[in-house]
Amino acid sequence: MNTPLSEQIKIVIFGLRNSGKSFLMNNIFEKDVAIVSDNPGTTTDPVTRSMELGVLGPVTITDTAGIDDEGELGKLRIEKSIERLAVSDIALFVSKVDTPPTDTEEEFLKELKSKNKLIIFVLTFGDKEPNNEKIEWIKEFGYVIIDNVKKTGIDKLKKILIENYDKLEYEITPVEGLVSEQDFVILVTPIDLAAPKGRLILPQVETIRDLLDRDCGVLIVKERELKYFYDSLNIKPKLVITDSQAFSKVAADIPEDQLLTSFSILFARKKGELAYFVEGVKKLKNIKPNSKILVLESCSHHRQADDIGTVKIPRLFKQLVEPSVTFDFAHNIPEGEKLKEYSLVINCAGCMVTRNKMLNRIQILKENSIFGVNYGLFLAYVNGLLPRALEPFEYEYQLFRTL
Repeated sequence: MNTPLSEQIKIVIFGLRNSGKSFLMNNIFEKDVAIVSDNPGTTTDPVTRSMELGVLGPVTITDTAGIDDEGELGKLRIEKSIERLAVSDIALFVSKVDTPPTDTEEEFLKELKSKNKLIIFVLTFGDKEPNNEKIEWIKEFGYVIIDNVKKTGIDKLKKILIENYDKLEYEITPVEGLVSEQDFVILVTPIDLAAPKGRLILPQVETIRDLLDRDCGVLIVKERELKYFYDSLNIKPKLVITDSQAFSKVAADIPEDQLLTSFSILFARKKGELAYFVEGVKKLKNIKPNSKILVLESCSHHRQADDIGTVKIPRLFKQLVEPSVTFDFAHNIPEGEKLKEYSLVINCAGCMVTRNKMLNRIQILKENSIFGVNYGLFLAYVNGLLPRALEPFEYEYQLFRTL
């Protein structure tokens, strides 16, 4: 249960008010985790809990407000539910077994299908006679009939979820396809003001574990000790992976023919679409004076005096790319015309969000013809380390060379 939420399968419960969504949530967890009431609209904000579910491993299950909620507040609640749809892996569509599909349900199903989500119908009030029109409506999907009061059908639902294991798209691991058994890798992990006391940051931890799982040897050093240990080696590392902020120092301390990349670039591939960010680098080469740049972070954190997103990157951009640009900072993509004000979006590594969320963000940027890079690629660019930092990724390396 300590698995980060960004690494867990996302199962989201949708349906009309009083269709039994919250009751279902409680029955799945076998305890009261959501408020249950006969009054419509009891569930306001999404409620999320984690559990272990067979071969799916750790999953998060989210109960959302009714898709037929009413009024101004209801509209906002529905918008919150739709936001969860964008990042979900599996949609549990809860509907009463004994009633025909409503217009709202039919419209929402179209929305689900347009998002190419894995849909499982959960037909509640299983003690009643099934409505033939409802059964005909969902026949192309997997479904289960449950009785929330008697708690029947819950085990079958869990079994169906587990059986859909091979239909889900899983995130690649940080070094997937980059190393082989018994390869030796050096990780450069600076310990600065931004480093959490007594801990490593998530990309570093995940990369270490991935390398160990692949039976690789790992040497972990700070940037100041890298040259001493590198020069003492009797074996050449397959790869050196560094914090992007240490790119310049690390590149100066290792041979030019040593493969080099960064944790942030690994996560640009793991969480999103590395090729899209590489293509965004060409925008850096042609940025116009007085352009507006958006720095997009994915999580809230205490900002230090030399914060990478709000301080270091803007300073380097003005020094080495274009001095007249202005910066805005956000955790979510602005809507409508506001987004179109920006010439470029610089994304963080996205280690605390799911791949679905990052891909959804990238899709919105593409639809608005806005280029994007991420922290690691930007820092590699301003340090003169492109295409070198992309050399471990053959396709993106060649793509950059054609820009």
